[in-house]
Amino acid sequence: MKYIAREIEQGFDGCLQPNKVLVLMGARRVGKTELLKKRLAETKEPYILLNGEDATTVSVLSKRTVENYKRLLGDKKLLVIDEAQSVPKIGKILKLMVDEIEGIKIIATGSSVFDLENVLGEPLTGRDTTISLFPLSQMEFSKEENLIETAGKLDERLILGSYPELQQYAGWDRKVKYLERLIGSYLIRDLLSFERLKRPDKVIGLLRLIAFQIGGEVSLPELGTKLGIDKNTVERYLDLLSKVFVLYKVNAYSRNPRKEISKSSRWYFYDNGIRNALIANVNAMELRNDQGQLWENYLVSERLKFQSYKSMLVNNYFWRTYSQQEVDWVEEREGKIFGYEFKWNPKKAKSAPAAWKKMYPDAGFITIHPGNYLDFIT
Repeated sequence: MKYIAREIEQGFDGCLQPNKVLVLMGARRVGKTELLKKRLAETKEPYILLNGEDATTVSVLSKRTVENYKRLLGDKKLLVIDEAQSVPKIGKILKLMVDEIEGIKIIATGSSVFDLENVLGEPLTGRDTTISLFPLSQMEFSKEENLIETAGKLDERLILGSYPELQQYAGWDRKVKYLERLIGSYLIRDLLSFERLKRPDKVIGLLRLIAFQIGGEVSLPELGTKLGIDKNTVERYLDLLSKVFVLYKVNAYSRNPRKEISKSSRWYFYDNGIRNALIANVNAMELRNDQGQLWENYLVSERLKFQSYKSMLVNNYFWRTYSQQEVDWVEEREGKIFGYEFKWNPKKAKSAPAAWKKMYPDAGFITIHPGNYLDFIT
């Protein structure tokens, strides 16, 4: 499989500092291990590579003494731990290393925020830098293909998504099978590893319900009723799904609660392929009745990648009034407000809603459609 250069490689080495931990986060199978292998193959610095899911690794690291870790490292100053969240008390282990071993550099990867951040957060305060890796972005594809090739691939990416391993399969059916395996082997695996999760089938059911509500506000009580669970459990499951990089939450933007929705939220998938595989619909675009939802979810996921890789300081929202005027995507950045409407059909492009112009006369507004979307995500 051809390796596609990842956007975060450009600043990767600069984030790797002595007596600091570089935490590489991302869902399973987004290419964290392949990225590590490439960077390590290029480095001239002696290193040790450990797998946190290996029992011997766990056993060696469990003896939490400075002398033990110095013996492990020898004369090497670069330590890499893949799937670090699988190592019990990894936060305290890494803290001891960076505090007591002069000049050590550590890279730790993790696929589950709820594991890695919970155990790293407090022990490593001020001692770590976190960067995120996502499924392949159009920013990355654009380095490998021309505009004609990009246009030809758009429908496929709207339906099958952008996980790196998809690129090695030539046929549509084989790519679909890969997505099915991805959900069964890795998504379920992450969910089952969450100690308080008793009913993974409910979580999958929740994901399927969310899949049909892309671009619409989500009612937690309504979801709970459909699933036979209470509102608090729905909320906990959604929080879990955001922490394993499956779903992304967007809150409502409001400066006038009397006229604008202020407490609702919308949810998007980080990858269209996962969404479509969950609902068992991989039909071609011309055969679908959810083209608008696919377009909106794709643009949101690609914009999130763009924001992350460009290190943008931004707050994301949607906007809607009680009179049903709305803006799909709102960004608060650089002291300004920017509104975006997403339209799959360029002929349906429209100007900003009247209420938006009245309430936010200085805000920007643009409709994103297939004719101009690359400017929004690359």
